Amino acid sequence: MERSPFLAWCASAGARKIACYVAATMDKTAAKIKYASRRPIPVREKSRAATDEETMQFKHVTLDFEGPVAVLKLDHQEVMNAVSMDMLEGLAEALDEIEDRKDDVRCLVITGAGRAFCTGANLQGRNNQKPGRSNAGAALETAFHPFLRRLRRLHCPIVTAVNGPAAGAGMSFALMGDMILCARSSYFLQAFRRIGLVPDCGSTWLLPRLIGKARSVELSLMGERLPAEKALEWGLVNRVYDDGVLMEEAMKLAGELANGPTIALSLIRKLYWDSPENTFEEQLNLEFESQRLAGATQDFKEGVTAFLEKRPAKFRGK
Repeated sequence: MERSPFLAWCASAGARKIACYVAATMDKTAAKIKYASRRPIPVREKSRAATDEETMQFKHVTLDFEGPVAVLKLDHQEVMNAVSMDMLEGLAEALDEIEDRKDDVRCLVITGAGRAFCTGANLQGRNNQKPGRSNAGAALETAFHPFLRRLRRLHCPIVTAVNGPAAGAGMSFALMGDMILCARSSYFLQAFRRIGLVPDCGSTWLLPRLIGKARSVELSLMGERLPAEKALEWGLVNRVYDDGVLMEEAMKLAGELANGPTIALSLIRKLYWDSPENTFEEQLNLEFESQRLAGATQDFKEGVTAFLEKRPAKFRGK
């Protein structure tokens, strides 16, 4: 049987010489920032294959590698994983490690240790600040914003597993996921008004684009809890699971993404991050450029071949 023109085109396109792929940055600001020299303490987990599973400890942060999936865990349970400068330093070092292994890490899961995801900024010691003499926003540009920008530019998909309260900055951390999974008992909270501050960490950019202005303003002005089930109903998150199976489901999803065409998935992330700021014509042009890059990969060739051979594709992220 003679092959159709479309399938012949697909096969020839996939066989082209692979073009050099340079991941386009998702933000024009600030290159990677390291807060201090890295001093991770690697701890090997007991496993059948030590090379597949590894745990590293940073300041209030645990980083696990399980095959092609990295699991970044906010880990300061005494304060329900509230964010301190030490934790932000640990997060920066953990991202350094992930980016150093970008050829091997094909999906990132972010979650919290214990009974909370993240309850916002750590306010311990803040009650002695004098009005007019403190700069409550100073840490944003020096520490919080670089972390958020790096998540936006990350080379692979992000799954956030919201295992408990996600308040203030913690809510923004959760919403940085490409796929947001929640435990049924978890909730979101724009807590800033409760201490006389305004929303930050990108929440006033993220929320209106996800759930609209009216609901975003209500969450911020009223400072009321948004349960996981209601967040799902509003379209703020993707899936809600019983608490006991959240991480199992998150790892299952992360594995599916990690075994996918990760160059294409990275380009998809960029398309949707850039979309709100682009005109229709600009977005068409970005889709064209992204498709050109995706079409030059080995994964595209494998995908077409697998389709023609009626078998599952074996993507390699190349």
